[in-house]
Amino acid sequence: MLEQIVSYMSTLNPILAAFYATLFTWGLTAAGAALVFFFKGMNRAVLDGMLGFTGGVMVAASFWSLLSPAIEMSEGSGFIKVFPSVVGFFLGAMFLFGLDKLLPHIHINFQHPEGMKTGWHKTVLLVLAITLHNIPEGLAVGVLFGGAAAGLPGATIGGAVALAIGIGLQNFPEGFAVAMPLRREGFSRRRSFMYGQMSAIVEPMAAVLGAWAVMTFQPILPYALSFAAGAMIFVVVEEVIPETQLDKYTDIATMGFIIGFIIMMAMDVGLG
Repeated sequence: MLEQIVSYMSTLNPILAAFYATLFTWGLTAAGAALVFFFKGMNRAVLDGMLGFTGGVMVAASFWSLLSPAIEMSEGSGFIKVFPSVVGFFLGAMFLFGLDKLLPHIHINFQHPEGMKTGWHKTVLLVLAITLHNIPEGLAVGVLFGGAAAGLPGATIGGAVALAIGIGLQNFPEGFAVAMPLRREGFSRRRSFMYGQMSAIVEPMAAVLGAWAVMTFQPILPYALSFAAGAMIFVVVEEVIPETQLDKYTDIATMGFIIGFIIMMAMDVGLG
């Protein structure tokens, strides 16, 4: 089944393939948010396990799907070979750092608003926080599809498909983790669902932009892959992991992280 998907995606225009792949990740976000129609609340242990899983997928994807191919396709040896990845990774982290400081947002616990002060409703701030996660995720998928289409070493359609599946898997609990707190705050199930799935709408846009940029300016691919990796690692360290340490279920969060990492690593190696 997965081999057939990879084969089909390889026949598509890479921009279209990236768009379809991130429609899938967006769809799983919506599916996770839809759980708000069936459950009245969410156990904190479940939330921490989900967030840990998300972190594991993102960290594994950052290395296996992004940094490793970026280093492999770079020319030269020694420090020269790793230089594009170093620069791209740093710029990606700084990009998210800048957005984190400038863009008003709030985390899942609805405490400690960050970014510029604003009178926006905390619902909007929560959706903006999750949207920050999804920018590098969509960009990473698009960049990989564009690089694979350009025939660059280290970038494969299988790897791009594996990354999209991994991001989709972690988007499912993420959609639930956004919609349920909104429901707890008194929003209707329908509005909670709408806001929950809306957080991933940026992924197809970022994917199309990433695929187009790499196909147009092929030399930037190692930088672009590392940029996405740096942004994703920043999100994990700055928000995802700290959020799992606020309660007594840290062991569950840790095991969720391990499982997420293993699944993403296995899919990337198996398909890539």
